[in-house]
Amino acid sequence: MLNIALFGPPGSGKGTQSKKLIEKYNLAYISTGDMLRAEIAEDSELGKRVKSVMDAGELVSDELIVQILEKKIKNLTDAEGILFDGFPRNLVQAYILKGLLCKLNTELTAMISLEVPEEELMERMLKRAELEGRSDDNPETIKNRFRQYESKTRPVSGFYREMNRCYPVDGMGRVEDIFQRVSDVIDSL
Repeated sequence: MLNIALFGPPGSGKGTQSKKLIEKYNLAYISTGDMLRAEIAEDSELGKRVKSVMDAGELVSDELIVQILEKKIKNLTDAEGILFDGFPRNLVQAYILKGLLCKLNTELTAMISLEVPEEELMERMLKRAELEGRSDDNPETIKNRFRQYESKTRPVSGFYREMNRCYPVDGMGRVEDIFQRVSDVIDSL
């Protein structure tokens, strides 16, 4: 089973690359961002809490993420593996994911980290806000998301580096070129 965590800061292209990867490798797609936005769209009490956290640029609690994630994984069928988009976001989630996959008799094959300079990330996210009208893509919130990423999420790469499962990939350039670099890493596993 091919299980990939696509990693990188906000705006690094995880969502764009994920769409191409799930098609090429027949992977089930798990995006915590999409799962959380779906909760918000339902306008439930849980969705309202998630929205207030996301609008402030904060990370949703591990407990909530894991509950949603386990439910999603258990309902997967007919895939060659799983592509995790933006998960795990911190070391606790990395340990939880390792345990959850072990419980399901599988493991994470690789964490592919899209490397993009912060100035480019800001530009991409502001453009995305213009095109998609996302309330969580404004300069103040973006800067807070960068701080959250650096302090809480970036250390996850060290966790996977120690396991020889971390593969940095240049996230700059044309979408097709980035996709080729990511595919080359996967094909070499």
